[in-house]
Formats: sequence, structure tokens, C-alpha cells
Amino acid sequence: MRAKREYRNRDATEVAVLDALVDRKGEGLTVFELRAHADISIDELEGALASLKDAGLIEVTDEGTRTVILPDDRVVPEPGEAEDEPSLIDRILGKFSP
Repeated sequence: MRAKREYRNRDATEVAVLDALVDRKGEGLTVFELRAHADISIDELEGALASLKDAGLIEVTDEGTRTVILPDDRVVPEPGEAEDEPSLIDRILGKFSP
């Protein structure tokens, strides 16, 4: 599943993080799981998480021995709202993103 369209105009790394979190919205992801799902370096991930946290698009919870990152509810599309096919805008943005 992908993050809502209105949150896809961010940096490509941030969008990859949001998409990975939306896929696992119920259970969240640790930093290591998120890094593997989004296939990004730890430095890129650190910057993306800081930016998303500042924007209020993610929440971080401490579950004893694990720190879990979850997407904010407003980022997660409603059932049936998710698109199987990327929109024209998403495809164009993808061409220009690093």
C-alpha cells in the first residue's frame, strides 16, 4: 500500500519510508526493518525520519526492548482509496527524483 497522494510530494527517501510504514501500519517497523524495506542508507534514513517526525507524519513508540516507528493515521489511505497504478503526477515525479 502507498501513502496518500497528498504526502507523496516529499523527498523520494521520505516517500519510500512512508510507503514502507503504510504497508505495516498496524505493527510498525524498527529502524533496521525500515531500512531494509525502503532500501536506503542509514544516513538517508536518519534525515528522512527527522523530517517526517518534524512534520508530524510519523510517531515513534518504545515497546520495551524495541523502538517502533508508525505512520500517522492521516498518511494511511482509507480502504478502497489506495491506487494500484501510480498517478501521472507520481510517474513524473519519479522521473525527476534521484
